[in-house]
Amino acid sequence: MKFSTISDKNVDQLEPVTSALLSWYHKNARKLPWRENLDPYRIWVSEIMLQQTRVETVIPYYIRFLKAFPTVEALAGADEEKLMKHWQGLGYYSRARNMRKAAKVVVEEMNGRLPQDVEGLKKLPGIGEYTAGAIASIAYGAAVPAVDGNVYRVLSRLLASHEDIGLAETQKALYKVAEKLVPQKEPGAYNQAVMDLGAEICVPKTPKCLLCPLTRWCQGYGQGIADQLPVKAVAQKRKQEDRTVFLIHCGGLILLNKRPDKGLLAGMWEYPSVPEIFTKDAAEKYWTGQGLTVRFIKALPKAKHIFTHMEWWMQGFWIEAGDTDVFPGGRWVSLDELRENYAIPSAFKAYTAVLERLV
Repeated sequence: MKFSTISDKNVDQLEPVTSALLSWYHKNARKLPWRENLDPYRIWVSEIMLQQTRVETVIPYYIRFLKAFPTVEALAGADEEKLMKHWQGLGYYSRARNMRKAAKVVVEEMNGRLPQDVEGLKKLPGIGEYTAGAIASIAYGAAVPAVDGNVYRVLSRLLASHEDIGLAETQKALYKVAEKLVPQKEPGAYNQAVMDLGAEICVPKTPKCLLCPLTRWCQGYGQGIADQLPVKAVAQKRKQEDRTVFLIHCGGLILLNKRPDKGLLAGMWEYPSVPEIFTKDAAEKYWTGQGLTVRFIKALPKAKHIFTHMEWWMQGFWIEAGDTDVFPGGRWVSLDELRENYAIPSAFKAYTAVLERLV
């Protein structure tokens, strides 16, 4: 097996880690709103929100979301625009859409109860191995691991593993280690303990090893290389895309455009934009060609937004239009309507800020 740094002997040496970690957790667990009870729905919502998003960011969104959609039945019946509005700012909007799809399945086919086992949970839209493990262990007490990037990092350091954690074979081997370590008693508390350790102590660049309850068994710490682990191949450079964004105003109304149902920011409302950089003259000519009466146009500051695999480099323009009879498929809305009912992706937040100042 290529994954030579993980042997039964190495893993056996980690056996005391479980009880030590649980003891630490019971004294130091973070107080988080989704830990106030073991409601599977609340745990599910939190785990989906926490994907690719920091805990500090999630907390206020989680509280507002639960007020708007307190039950799986409420989520299943949610209006999509209202759902997107409550998700606005969290990004990765497909997470919210998949939650609503899954909620409908749970309500219509499962009597409103989430499955208790990993395999059943994984059949629901948007729930993968990690989320299924988190829900099953925390809500239902199933002795299964919940393995994410934090766990890969902790285990790589404990084992002083130099294997690339970006590789599927490495992740598979580490998952098997996690399976051996998760206890029959308090599996949910154990999984949350690993999450807390990775978030607060065993952090990515400068691990706080002197505060860690596991240094006695950590081979990375013993070899003085914990801060060099885990090993991960250099990520590919993100693709860069030029974009021109238009804030088009007429009689107190703003023009919005709905993006295609597939692809980046699928189905979201946005300010009209094109995938190239226009000069002022080119921008005016473009909209005149669309049938818009352009009364006034000015350039706005440039902006940049970074997605996981792409960067948008944007030029903006403010346009005062003479009429609203243009752009089939678009929608003219007031600023109040935009604030209340439309979730504009955070990719456009620089231009939303401009809009707030100018209208």
